[in-house]
Amino acid sequence: MNIFISDLEKRGIKLPSETVEVLTNCKSFTVFNSVEELAVAALGGEGNNSYEVKYNIPGKTLYTEAIVHRVTNGISANYTEPYMRRRDPETMAIADEEPTDKETFQTKFGYDFNILKKETFNWLKTQDLAVFFYFAGRDGIGVNGMAIAPANAGFFAMGLAMLQIIVPVNELPDNMELDSIIYVAPTFRHTHFNGKQIVVHNRDGNRHEIFSYNLYPGPSAKKGLYGALLTKGEKEGWITAHCSTVQAVSPYDNITTFMHEGASGGGKSEMLQHILREPNGQVLIGENPISGERRLINLPLFSSFNPVTDDMALCHPSIQKGNGKLTVLDAENAWFIRVDSVREYGDDPFLEKITIKPPKPLLFLNLQSNPDSTVLIWDHTEDEPGKPCPNPRVILPREIVPNVIGTPVSIDVRSFGVRTPPSSAEKPNYGIIGLFHILPPALAWLWRLVSPRGHANPSIVGGSGMGSEGVGSYWPFATGKMVEHANILLQQILDTPVTRYTLVPNQYIGVWEVGFKPQLLMREYLTRRGNAKLKQDQYQAARCPLLGYELNYLTIEGAKIPSRFLQVYKQTEVGTEGYDKGANILYDFFRKELQQYLVPELNPLGKQIIEACLKGANVEDYNKFIPME
Repeated sequence: MNIFISDLEKRGIKLPSETVEVLTNCKSFTVFNSVEELAVAALGGEGNNSYEVKYNIPGKTLYTEAIVHRVTNGISANYTEPYMRRRDPETMAIADEEPTDKETFQTKFGYDFNILKKETFNWLKTQDLAVFFYFAGRDGIGVNGMAIAPANAGFFAMGLAMLQIIVPVNELPDNMELDSIIYVAPTFRHTHFNGKQIVVHNRDGNRHEIFSYNLYPGPSAKKGLYGALLTKGEKEGWITAHCSTVQAVSPYDNITTFMHEGASGGGKSEMLQHILREPNGQVLIGENPISGERRLINLPLFSSFNPVTDDMALCHPSIQKGNGKLTVLDAENAWFIRVDSVREYGDDPFLEKITIKPPKPLLFLNLQSNPDSTVLIWDHTEDEPGKPCPNPRVILPREIVPNVIGTPVSIDVRSFGVRTPPSSAEKPNYGIIGLFHILPPALAWLWRLVSPRGHANPSIVGGSGMGSEGVGSYWPFATGKMVEHANILLQQILDTPVTRYTLVPNQYIGVWEVGFKPQLLMREYLTRRGNAKLKQDQYQAARCPLLGYELNYLTIEGAKIPSRFLQVYKQTEVGTEGYDKGANILYDFFRKELQQYLVPELNPLGKQIIEACLKGANVEDYNKFIPME
């Protein structure tokens, strides 16, 4: 038996027999204990500054998956195929027979996964392999695991080891049982899946196996292990929320903690960004592309803020403080930040500074590079001439983020972000959400069930239109039953009555192009108010009840936000007719998505809320189900 495997067994760490067979019979394997070691492997060894990740594909001879460069600020990887630069939302297949609402491998591909599993192990035996251990989660909450990948895919392994916590072999606890294993076999997307990204989940008893048949970290190294966390939480009655979290501090020392949820592209990473000023020092709210009008306000001082989470937050029972607010803890060791909004120098000074000269190597994806150059996050790789990739990324270790909070925090405001399209009377659409809305808790729950993917989603393949990301906005990554997650989310809301809920758009308010300013201005305003509630005359039931309460007026540091940004029907280009048509689009979407939750297992209160929505409930009806504090 191999010395490595023997040493593990002496410590009571027993690997699955299939894993032992692969490692015993492969060409070779190297055990890695640090991200820095994997950074060397990403370039094929010491001294290299450029490396091509190639595989022999039957019928294609030698195929290059990615080109990797050593750069002054880390490692840069570029996929040769534009399709591989974004997450395909249809990647998941379930191989086991445990309860699931997801498509099984058998149904999707027409044969038993065990056949492919055997082929996968046989292929891995022909390779030089990279092996390391990780922990997905924080402070002992989460899942441990082991990764096995081709050694020449070192950049992928490096990304996984950054996103999770790589655990040196000598620090593994004795008698540890593996909660998860990731097997990486990139050639199979060509030989078995017509070039598509496929990730197969096999919940084998207490162990969650993930078979990654591609080299984009999104669906496997990140969202695949997110699925393992969700599986664990579904069994135990808690969730890992799909959100960013930030603790904002006003100029008057009020502290307000925001948790911003939503589908991919819903503004999670952007919630951690600073507001940019125009050259004259003003803040641009938005621009009307029809009239060319630009609306600006003066804000003398901005709030400061401390980042907490970027995309995934543990909502584990052990960290709840019993104060009526939801308490969360970051589930990641590094953040997978999309930088498509950084288009030129000065667009995001914070990210530009930390990525140009970081204290430790970063991993860049889909950004232009040359060997030994410096990657600049506004130089996006082009999918075709003149068309930049919409999903450039950098993996940023949370430990190098200034003022980052590593302890559990209680949430004052849970906001939900929606990518909205331009909407007018001439071309009505669902972009009728004002700068922000106040949601009764029952309505906030419904938005988390339907989770619109929204307009022009940059993160995923086929991201146009208003498809649903599913329950919690994390459903694409979950393996189990939708109703279980719906029930957990509802109970979570019931258990945390002091936390408040808002709805916020990005991209467009009516015809006005606003980018992510709405959520940033909401953060500024609510932080200044602290725990003070809005005045009774400041809000009213929205014209569209699905939007909760709309604002009648909003003033930040003496700067008035025009009412057309608060009540979209006041825009002359929209009017009540265009607004109502957009509301009907929203209602059609809600009716379509909510029907699937009406199953016997649904919490009875949840059933009442959904049925009320389907009958056209008004805002006060929702408030009666779960009163706002």
